[in-house]
Amino acid sequence: MLETGTKAPDFTLTDKDGNERSLSEFRGKKVVLYFYSKDNTAGCTRQAQAFAALYDEFKAIGAEVIGISRDSAASHAKFAEKHALPFLLLSDPERQAIEAYGVWQEKKLYGKISMGVVRSTFILDENGVILKIMKKVKPDSNAADALAFLNSLS
Repeated sequence: MLETGTKAPDFTLTDKDGNERSLSEFRGKKVVLYFYSKDNTAGCTRQAQAFAALYDEFKAIGAEVIGISRDSAASHAKFAEKHALPFLLLSDPERQAIEAYGVWQEKKLYGKISMGVVRSTFILDENGVILKIMKKVKPDSNAADALAFLNSLS
């Protein structure tokens, strides 16, 4: 399991435009890496919209926001366009980053147990070191909580 103070696992995934993007590209910036279950679901849409609403504030403090799910690049493109999402969405159908960050876990819904992405956020420093791990976050407050944490650092 990942812990604060450790180096975040690097990965290379496809963005909504079909370009390969690596976490290492963002060295020199703080990164808010959030994992979510599925494009266009109620909670994930609210979470993305909250990050979009605060995106200028993240940028103003030198932080990049990156959302990751198992959805395809095409799904991400539609999701980003439909909701005017200004930040990077990465496709991880093979669960490369999802498993490296330990967010592929057993979930229980209405008594049914299944495997899935547990909504989680990792805040990384400019060197790719994990500053904070936010587990089982709430979609409506996740972006504000991440921003508040980053603002508390200065």
